[in-house]
Amino acid sequence: MKILSLFILSLFVFSACGPRAFVKGEYDEDINASNNLNDKWSETDMQKVVNSLVSDMVQTEVIRRAKLTPIIMVTKLENKTSEHIDTQSIMDMVKVEIMASKKAKFVDKEARGDIAEEYEYQGSGMVSDQTKKGPGGQIGADLILNGRLDSIVQQAGKDKTVYYKVTLILTNLKTGVMEWTGQKQLRKKYRKQRVGI
Repeated sequence: MKILSLFILSLFVFSACGPRAFVKGEYDEDINASNNLNDKWSETDMQKVVNSLVSDMVQTEVIRRAKLTPIIMVTKLENKTSEHIDTQSIMDMVKVEIMASKKAKFVDKEARGDIAEEYEYQGSGMVSDQTKKGPGGQIGADLILNGRLDSIVQQAGKDKTVYYKVTLILTNLKTGVMEWTGQKQLRKKYRKQRVGI
C-alpha cells in the first residue's frame, strides 16, 4: 500500500512538473486594447504605427489636392530589425486604412501575374467578346509607397527598452520626387522578473 501511495504521489509530482501548453483560450472583446505580453513587435504596435502614419499621409498635399483620386503602388517595407516581423501585414493594414479613407486607390503589384494569365485565358475564345478584357486598359500608378522598419534594443541589468521606428515614403512615379515621408516611433520598457510554475 505504501509503494502504491508513493507511485501515485510521484505520478502527480511528475505531471505537475511536466511541459505546459496553452489549452484554453477566449476572445478578447477589445481588439484595440494594449498587448505587451512580451518584448516583441505586437499587433498593438502595428495599430499605433499604421493609424498615425495613415492619418498623416492622407493629409499630405499630393493626396489632398489631387484632381483625380491618386493611384498608389505598394512595393515593400524593409525589416531592418533582428525580429521576424510580417511587414506585408503592416502594409496590408496601411492599404485597408487608406482605402477606408477614400483618399486614394491602389494597383495590386502582386496580382500582375494572375492578371496576365487571365488576359491570356480570356483571349483564347472561351470568353464572350462582350465581357472579355485584355492588355492596354490598366491604370498606371501615380505614387509608390515603401519604407523600412528599424529597431534598437538596450538592456542594463533587469531593465530593457525596445525602440521601433517605422518610416514610410511616398514617391512620385513620374518625377521620382519624394512627395511625403512620415515616421512613427515607439519605445517600450520592460523589467525582467522570475516566471514560476
